[in-house]
Amino acid sequence: MRLRVSVVVFPGSNCDRDALHAAETVMRAEARFVWHQDRDLGRPDLVILPGGFSYGDYLRCGAMARFSPVMESVVTHAERGGAVLGICNGFQILCEAGLLSGVLFQNAGLRFVCREVRIRVESTGTPFTSAVPRGTVLRMPVAHGDGNWNAAPDVLREMEAHDQVVFRYVDADGQRAPGATPNGSLDDVAGVRNRRGNVLGLMPHPERAAEAILGSVDGARLLASFVRSAA
Repeated sequence: MRLRVSVVVFPGSNCDRDALHAAETVMRAEARFVWHQDRDLGRPDLVILPGGFSYGDYLRCGAMARFSPVMESVVTHAERGGAVLGICNGFQILCEAGLLSGVLFQNAGLRFVCREVRIRVESTGTPFTSAVPRGTVLRMPVAHGDGNWNAAPDVLREMEAHDQVVFRYVDADGQRAPGATPNGSLDDVAGVRNRRGNVLGLMPHPERAAEAILGSVDGARLLASFVRSAA
């Protein structure tokens, strides 16, 4: 049976078609869009909250999307152990909804950042990295104005204790270094998971690094890892 992937579309989403394309071509999944006002996710194996500017990023990024009718179903799906992937704005929405810890602030430089970055796999405790060795460095693009992940010191310590920091920004040599983090994110965090491991959020875009024509196939490794895990 083919994997089923549901890509949630909010007003202002602009990476929804990219995510659907990656699901269909890389994961070979049966993929569908789910409008933000709908509540039926279609019994998916994976829900993707794509990047973009949901509701124009009014109030805070993801703050309004968190109250969309579809999010009740996303929360229920996650609580039942279903897989959820939040990319960029989707990561922001997951934090606002309380499915992931921390909050995304405006970039430290107060500017929108659009460039290639490198991230290091810090945890294999999620289906998206279970087939990617810890320490692997991946090359992907970022495009955001509010990617500065932050959390209280005790929250970060608890997350570290439970292996919930999944990605960190690093330089070309795979080392944490000044300038490697594009947004000022606390402890160079680029992506985190919930304690159970079924919900993952990250600021870089794996769907934009999933085919050779895009300049990198490193994002495909995360998607392929999920396929392998689901199998």
